[in-house]
Amino acid sequence: MTSNRFIRAIENQITDLDSKTLKRVLKTIQGPNDVILKIDGKDILSFCSNDYLGLSNHPDIKSAIKTGLDHFGIGSGASHLISGHSQAHVDLEKKLASFQAASIPQAKALFLSTGYMANLACITALCASHENTIIYSDELNHASLIDGIRLAGAQSHVEKHIYPHDDLVQLESLLSTKPVANNQNTLSLIVTDGVFSMDGDMADVKGLLHLAQKYDALLLIDDAHGFGVLGTKGYGILEENDISSDRIIYMGTLGKAAGISGAFIVAHESITEWIIQKARSYIYTTAAPPALSYGLLTSLNIIDAQDGAKRRVHLNHLITYFKKNITLKRWKVVSSNTPIQPIIIGSNEEALKITEELKKLGLYIPAIRPPTVPVNTARLRITFSAAHSIEQVQYLINSLHQIEAELESI
Repeated sequence: MTSNRFIRAIENQITDLDSKTLKRVLKTIQGPNDVILKIDGKDILSFCSNDYLGLSNHPDIKSAIKTGLDHFGIGSGASHLISGHSQAHVDLEKKLASFQAASIPQAKALFLSTGYMANLACITALCASHENTIIYSDELNHASLIDGIRLAGAQSHVEKHIYPHDDLVQLESLLSTKPVANNQNTLSLIVTDGVFSMDGDMADVKGLLHLAQKYDALLLIDDAHGFGVLGTKGYGILEENDISSDRIIYMGTLGKAAGISGAFIVAHESITEWIIQKARSYIYTTAAPPALSYGLLTSLNIIDAQDGAKRRVHLNHLITYFKKNITLKRWKVVSSNTPIQPIIIGSNEEALKITEELKKLGLYIPAIRPPTVPVNTARLRITFSAAHSIEQVQYLINSLHQIEAELESI
């Protein structure tokens, strides 16, 4: 046993997590991401990936990355502002800006390595643009938004308010008590997910934009789970809702529907330029490999083309089929029109048990437990991909019905 009291304290806390069924365990995937994964040498049908369009192993994208490696090499070599900003990054940013051009006037895009970094970049840079900042954040926002707000909140001039999930009445009440229209040195910033990652519901972005306009605020939307999926062309939640404003700062990720990795911010060119100047998570990190950006151009072309449209139609067909045919009594199916279809189980123990029973039937859906979700709302976070078939979705439905019936009979 170690004599190091710090290690002992940590070990005791890990043991405590385990006793509360809250310890997380890594699973190793032996092969490419797909709807059929290989885990522990066995094939298993997965319903837990964010690869919504089934592009993560697309042959054209793989070919493009190989071409990008030949042309640009492997690493970028430095941060973007030193010597790491490649022509591939430039071309990608122009393409991303074009996707949001109808929604954000004078749109300029910025590519970052991860969505987490992008949200930290947005929030901290915006808070540095005014003497005082008031942030209004939905209570169910993603951890990266929460951490961005916490980091910004370390500055004495930043005030934050958490409003109940999607409660625009309460949000307006908060906004109305902090008028800033006549104070040019104060920024009001509304922060929200576009699609909430654990429930799959969509923010009322039209209502939020109305409040932003009424109370002279900016609106930051994290559309990590909407980009590539929502809208006729897959441009995301802004296209889906047909809204346009220079008050919007849009963040999307490229490791979900786009199938590779990275993230981006699109805003009015002046806001994007400010983020370049002030965002530490952008300035002080090595740029992502340019070959990935080169591959992402092919991914975006697929999203924007007929192939992407067909994938979205099929994906929506799977979602509709699942919602129509799943009938559960013991557990709650959360209403969602997105690829995220959660089933609330409640207890950690039962959620883990269901995960194990599903695994016996050849299905992989890890249980999601606190602190990722609120206490007593442990769940199966089922996600669909355009690579799934109707037959696979039907097998999932049959399996869930079977497990529920077995538990009900005990």
